[in-house]
Amino acid sequence: MYKPVIGLEIHAELRTKTKMFCDSLNDPDEKHPNINVCPICMGHPGTLPVANEDAVKKVIMAGLALNCKIEKDTFFERKNYFYPDLPKGYQISQYQKPLCYGGWLDIETRDKRQETGKKKIKITRIHLEEDAGRLYHLPNKDYSLVDFNRAGVPLMELVTEPDLESGEEVRKFAEELRLILRYLGVSDADMEKGQMRVEVNISLRDKEQETSNKFGIKVEIKNINSIKFAADAVDYEIKRQTELLEAGEKVKQETRGWDEQKGATFSQRSKEEAQDYRYFPEPDLPPLLIRDKRQAAKGEPRQGRETRDQGIFIDEITALIPELPQQRRERFARQYSLPEKDIDLFTTDKTLGDYFEHVASELLSFDKLDHLKRPEPKHQQKLFKLASNYIITELKRMAEEVYAEPADTKISPEMMADLVVRIFHGEVSSSGAQTALKEMFATGASPGKVIEEKDLAQLSNIGDLEMAVSKVIADNPKAIGDFKKGSEAPIKFLIGAVMRETKGKANPQIVEQIIKRKLKI
Repeated sequence: MYKPVIGLEIHAELRTKTKMFCDSLNDPDEKHPNINVCPICMGHPGTLPVANEDAVKKVIMAGLALNCKIEKDTFFERKNYFYPDLPKGYQISQYQKPLCYGGWLDIETRDKRQETGKKKIKITRIHLEEDAGRLYHLPNKDYSLVDFNRAGVPLMELVTEPDLESGEEVRKFAEELRLILRYLGVSDADMEKGQMRVEVNISLRDKEQETSNKFGIKVEIKNINSIKFAADAVDYEIKRQTELLEAGEKVKQETRGWDEQKGATFSQRSKEEAQDYRYFPEPDLPPLLIRDKRQAAKGEPRQGRETRDQGIFIDEITALIPELPQQRRERFARQYSLPEKDIDLFTTDKTLGDYFEHVASELLSFDKLDHLKRPEPKHQQKLFKLASNYIITELKRMAEEVYAEPADTKISPEMMADLVVRIFHGEVSSSGAQTALKEMFATGASPGKVIEEKDLAQLSNIGDLEMAVSKVIADNPKAIGDFKKGSEAPIKFLIGAVMRETKGKANPQIVEQIIKRKLKI
């Protein structure tokens, strides 16, 4: 029996206006090659880099959100290696003193009984560096092309401890990290655009190795362009390595890629020993001094080497951290009592969740019962759940059909809340509400106006419904006979017949009560 030992290296391009050490634009949507370049990011002789303060602050913010300690006296280093997409012949990075270290991220796990729990994945370090260019390998050509638009873009690298054990855990970690980066505004983390890249280090060890705290032979999987493929690659590699070990063969230390068509990893190159990058402090950049503003105001002496004041204060950055995904989940559960699947959707799709919150804040002002007294909690919970249902199943679908967000449509949160309250109090049936919603979406008309003009108001008058029920009972003697023989199915049939008789306007709950009374159930 072998236990997987998995660690991740995740790169995320930062959302900044300019590159890491120059004023060239950081534009991931630029289609023309070699447009956003300058002598600095192209490594021309005599040029000097200047650190992007916004990028430094964004990495610190990510570190704080991930429970990291912040290195208060740090510096950049040169990582020396040659590759065609690296114009300077070295990369400005960090090695000895990363900006952030010693953090963690909790992920949700499920055991064999499908019971949920939390698992802490420790984060070794988060450091800041510049990205390389992008190579294009042309089919059937003996040369490649390089685009330097990406060269010099601020890049955050996060390294975990080898705490993960499955593809599912890798998926959970990467998805939660991506969500946090987006909530913070640190990175768009779009893997299709290469803004987030996941690399996996995986080995298997037997019980003896686990007891002695030793690891098996490590395999690195690179060039994975989606979180799903990262999880699939891990599960495949666990299976491949297990089969090798059980057959008495050895796992080769190497770098492998992922073939999404075949659903398999493949060997790229051997990696017998670590490469010597000859790190040394970047001579053209001053050290970074990161402080607490309150301590600085008290005249705290500077630690370490003398440096100019970078104006980077941890407490100022901490104050900018918004509500994070897990905090949002917990608040939605506490405040709105929604089911887990609704909360997950409103957390993952933040704009949809924001729209729901705007609707929820308007519900009570439209609720008729609120004019008398504030509704009971159960009453509010039903309103919130009804609003959630219509936003997720109806409005979201209609918005997606025109490639829009619900907040960008003609249905304002106030209009949505007005309609939900009318549905709740039986003024309009569910089918009538769907018709009304489509008209509101198309025209921007208010629910009251649409319901009146389209004659969608639900029929709740007892006298009118009594007549409709009596007619349906008289017209369906077979159904009545089946009911008297003990079958319950005719009840639903009769309700449906009354709905057809009233063109869908009857209140089905009242209709059911009248039918049962007439049949003396």
